[in-house]
Amino acid sequence: MTDTARILGIDPGSRFTGFGVLDFVGDKPTYVASGTIKSPDGTFPERLRKIFDSVSEIVEQYHPDIVSIESVFMARNAGSALKLGHARAAALCATFEFDVEVFEYAPREIKLAVVGTGAATKEQVQHMVVSLLQLDGTPASDAADALAAAICHANRRRIQSNLDDAAVIASLR
Repeated sequence: MTDTARILGIDPGSRFTGFGVLDFVGDKPTYVASGTIKSPDGTFPERLRKIFDSVSEIVEQYHPDIVSIESVFMARNAGSALKLGHARAAALCATFEFDVEVFEYAPREIKLAVVGTGAATKEQVQHMVVSLLQLDGTPASDAADALAAAICHANRRRIQSNLDDAAVIASLR
């Protein structure tokens, strides 16, 4: 990655949605903010509204260039997977009124990009996020997962840029 980008990572959940904002100059990340959106007790539509409103406020406050969001994985419980899909949709729809690119990554791909294995535990992701970003404290697991989603996109973008550069060089030969 040769330019500057602000990336908002989102780890969607129907009860807790993590977010993380990182600035990248080249491939060097700088921590901006992170946290967890806690959905209120109440009806499911009320929880989705909280996710939508909160993500809208985060995008408006931090003005990301890119959103990197974790895709839905198939859980053992179909009802849980559907609720996760709804929470993810609420977070995604909150970005639509802003001029921001959206990229999706599977949970295993995010873990692989940050920890080196797609089977990493939440604690391993937290540890690597703290290490990579040189944080003084450990973010909550949902916030760490969101920061990891942002890091994953930056890594993917850097690799794609290197491949594009190599293709240009090869075509000149």
